[in-house]
Amino acid sequence: MDENFDEQNKLPELKLDAKQAQGFLSFFKTLPNDPRAVRFFDRRDYYTAHGENATFIAKTYYRTTTALRQLGSGSNGLSSVSVNKNMFETITRDLLLERTDHTLELYEGSGSNWRLMKSASPGNLSSFEDVLFANNEMQDTPVVVALLPNFRENGCTVGFSYVDLTKRILGLVEFLDDSHFTNVESALVALGCKECLLPLESGKSSECRTLSDALTRCGVMVTERKKTEFKARDLVQDLGRLVKGSIEPVRDLVSGFEFAPAALGALLSYAELLADEGNYGNYSICRYNLGSFMRLDSAAMRALNVLESKTDANKNFSLFGLMNRTCTAGMGKRLLHMWLKQPLLDISEINSRLDLVQAFVEDTELRQDLRQHLRRISDIERLMRNIQRTRAGLQHIVKLYQSSIRVPHIKSALEKYDGQFSSLIKERYLDPFELLTDDDHLNKFIALVETSVDLDQLENGEYMISPSYDDALATLKSEQESLERQIHNLHKQTAFDLDLPVDKALKLDKGTQFGHVFRITKKEEPKVRKKLSTQFIVLETRKDGVKFTNTKLKKLGDQYQKVLEEYKNCQKELVNRVVQTTATFSEVFEHLAGFLSELDVLLSFADLASSCPTPYTRPRITPPDVGDIVLEGSRHPCVEAQDWVNFIPNDCRLVRGKSWFLIITGPNMGGKSTFIRQVGVNILMAQVGCFVPCEKASISVRDCIFARVGAGDCQLRGVSTFMQEMLETASILKGATENSLVIIDELGRGTSTYDGFGLAWAICEHIVEVIKAPTLFATHFHELTALAHENGNYELQKKQIVGVTNYHVSAHIDSSSRKLTMLYKVEPGSCDQSFGIHVAEFANFPESVVALAREKAAELEDFSPTSIISTDAGQEEGSKRKRGYDADDISRGAAKAHKFLKEFAELPLETMDLKQALQQVTKLKDDLQKDVNNSEWLQQFF
Repeated sequence: MDENFDEQNKLPELKLDAKQAQGFLSFFKTLPNDPRAVRFFDRRDYYTAHGENATFIAKTYYRTTTALRQLGSGSNGLSSVSVNKNMFETITRDLLLERTDHTLELYEGSGSNWRLMKSASPGNLSSFEDVLFANNEMQDTPVVVALLPNFRENGCTVGFSYVDLTKRILGLVEFLDDSHFTNVESALVALGCKECLLPLESGKSSECRTLSDALTRCGVMVTERKKTEFKARDLVQDLGRLVKGSIEPVRDLVSGFEFAPAALGALLSYAELLADEGNYGNYSICRYNLGSFMRLDSAAMRALNVLESKTDANKNFSLFGLMNRTCTAGMGKRLLHMWLKQPLLDISEINSRLDLVQAFVEDTELRQDLRQHLRRISDIERLMRNIQRTRAGLQHIVKLYQSSIRVPHIKSALEKYDGQFSSLIKERYLDPFELLTDDDHLNKFIALVETSVDLDQLENGEYMISPSYDDALATLKSEQESLERQIHNLHKQTAFDLDLPVDKALKLDKGTQFGHVFRITKKEEPKVRKKLSTQFIVLETRKDGVKFTNTKLKKLGDQYQKVLEEYKNCQKELVNRVVQTTATFSEVFEHLAGFLSELDVLLSFADLASSCPTPYTRPRITPPDVGDIVLEGSRHPCVEAQDWVNFIPNDCRLVRGKSWFLIITGPNMGGKSTFIRQVGVNILMAQVGCFVPCEKASISVRDCIFARVGAGDCQLRGVSTFMQEMLETASILKGATENSLVIIDELGRGTSTYDGFGLAWAICEHIVEVIKAPTLFATHFHELTALAHENGNYELQKKQIVGVTNYHVSAHIDSSSRKLTMLYKVEPGSCDQSFGIHVAEFANFPESVVALAREKAAELEDFSPTSIISTDAGQEEGSKRKRGYDADDISRGAAKAHKFLKEFAELPLETMDLKQALQQVTKLKDDLQKDVNNSEWLQQFF
């Protein structure tokens, strides 16, 4: 909580008499038990929450149970907490925008008579939008999804539907999914889903638990609905009312699915779309295409820090925070959010975005000019939503008008551009803007506002319909002005009669209690007391003076009040008419919002690319089946943006058949994780259409990024670190294709060394030989580097593994002081030693502990099996161990040792005396000693 917590969040007093309290307690007992619902009760000046909700609010937001009060007494007592307006808004934002485990309900009433006025969930915010986005922009469009899983022997067919309530889009799709629900997860991530409807399961099967885990990983709230709600009956008829255009395409689309229509039926019922006539004819429906964007699961989103997190130390910690330089009110931000979750696969569309970014990077004047105009654009999408839902007033219309009159300026700024991409800018923006601003579209709306709204009054903060817009309004306005003149003349006449200066001594007041009245100070009252009592009616005598009137003023005041009421009613009717007329422009504004927000995001990319200390570069994009992934001088955009970081760039070359699988070894804190993540981040940025932080980049389009980076425990769900690691890896092995990118960091460290190494080896072999996806594999298992060599290990002589290359992050150890210096440079070849103990020294471990660690490590290394690892060029490098032995040498030595042990075992020692036995053993030892000279491996035993 902030420093002004005490001031802003003072606990309002819970003011209920015994009768009110008793009535409320009896009502509260009738409420159904819903552990997810947080219920607030509007007490006009403040709000209250009760029971378990009160305890939750006190502990979570007040961080103390002293905020709790008791309503009623004894066994009927109810824990209660009171919340002021500021705190209510804070809690509402946190519950609906940050957390995904509660719904919100607001009740109004008194005594025992209360009714539910508003309810919302993380996926359906509409009834609380005025509270949620009063002072801040809507950053993400919440989407509600409904899933109908149908488990079969060969997998699970999922009926999937969604509704985007902000953009008014319905979507449905059906697909076969694996046991880890990787398709469901990537669809939830791409859509930015906040809530998911599932049919209520009587018995919790293991498949349902797996699905529930996938939803939890994506931070999605699960709402269970009765199976009977998942029905497709009357769906086409219902969609006919909601969807604009003809019913035939809708019928054809729905008839192509088996389970998705039932899921969509449950969604329509849950979101109550048909209950609001403002939705009729305003929705569009589409088939959602799983393969239209790069697939990203929740693990990849976390590993690559794509979206903001509450724990971020600053905005540059996430890719979204770094790239968000948008300046339209909310629209650009939401589009960027969506683009980062939906990187493109279509090369021409990626290049089209990159062309536009290049145009803006090269023309600084154009970029600055456009940003200056975009800053004045309001959130057109939300304004139109309010207008369509008849929640709007004239201020919404005026904001749309102020945004509309900016469009010609944006158009003329774009027309000045004459660079190599001018034809693309013309096609993408100038032609649509030309169409949108003609006399049948935006110009028509601008004319409507200019004739109907009194724009001169805006400076006074008043939103009024212009009197000249309507004859009846004009008549009422002139009557009002005539009465105002008469009252003003009467004021002057009365001042003359009473011999008092106008305004200084005799004032004219207007209030709700008496209407128009005269007022004089108590000091002036004795002078005119006689006339007051004979010619006027005294209404009130107070410290600030005496209020009085006469029949003439009262008559004029009553007439004025009547005309004013008529004028207000007429204004209200005309405002409604203007709002309804504006609603007919919804399609125009929909297109306009799309173009402006796209322009905003691309300008944001250009701004980022050119404002960094080391500018970004345009990547070359190649199809997924050709080309390599080569990043020269690549950097991690979020790490280099942190203060005091002097980032050391590195090259990454994923070349088909040569270095398609990189094994990266090296010390902790040496930069392995940063390096492998920055490759993923660079590829994602390129496919979003942004320049990348490299000197030069060539990228073969990837259909999916799988990242298994640093698993965390999920003890609440009974999942250990290792189990979590294995689940994430299993989804990689099942979901990755040769067109994916796989990033794995420290696999197998959650179990014993031998098991972990065995698993890591098997997984590497599977990725190289079966999946064939470009992979970055960072590990501490130095033995894995043998994968890169055809003859490096006797196991590998049986098979040839192609395309594996070793890299290491370099570090320097001073031979005299033993101090470790990280060089953060990624270089070819494997790492020749482990640095764990040096890193422990970095962490200021006690010297005795470090010394003992060195001693034990040396002992273990002496007893460990060892193997030589040579580079592709054939040169030898030291392995992780202190000593290295040739595989043939080991083989020959082992055979001699085996012969010695066999002959020794066959000696009839029980029949021999000691002298004979010693002679025989000495002879065997001497024979072996001769062979030792030819075997380095055997020498270690003598």
